[in-house]
This record gives sequence, structure tokens and C-alpha cells, in this order.
Amino acid sequence: MNKLHIALSTARLEESVADYTARLGAAPCVVIPNEYALWRTESLNVSIRQDTRCQPGQLRHLGWEDSEAQAFAEDRDVNGIVWERFSAQQQADDINAIWPEAKYWPDL
Repeated sequence: MNKLHIALSTARLEESVADYTARLGAAPCVVIPNEYALWRTESLNVSIRQDTRCQPGQLRHLGWEDSEAQAFAEDRDVNGIVWERFSAQQQADDINAIWPEAKYWPDL
């Protein structure tokens, strides 16, 4: 199954978590205080991150959570937007590599 992935930059993680929790009707499945949060709904994968390389509110990248992805992949579309393709486990591995304290394991 494919889920659209949207990754946004934020400067106010706690406020953004509250906002997107209300908008998505679900709590994030992982929160790294002051750095990152991830929601995995039935049809959508949304992450927010305090990323100094992007302005707050800016799109970081788009992509697909794809249960059949054999490896993490990244490319750019004709507009220069980065698109990633990954499985839920590959995303969890990436999160745990960056933030080992997360100990995040997706519900598969």
C-alpha cells in the first residue's frame, strides 16, 4: 500500500503537534521533543521537523510510504521537489538512527 508522505519544517514543534493532531484527528506515533514528530494515518504519512535548512512552514519534501519498497530512494521532480520512497520500517530505522532515544517501531 502507498501512503502520501508530506514533510514540513516548523519552528514551534509543540504548537505544531497540537495543531496537526487536531487536523489529522490522530496523535503522532512518535515525538522527539523540540525536533520531530510523525503521524501515520490510514492514508497519509506526515512529519514535521525543526530544520534550520528550511524556513518554518516550508515543504521539506514529499514522498511515498510504500510497503513494497526494497530500499530508501530519493529523486527530484520537474519542479525540483524532493520525493522519497520508503517502507514504514525503513522510515523507523532512519528515525532511530538520528534519534536512538526514540526507540520507534511502526505498527505494521
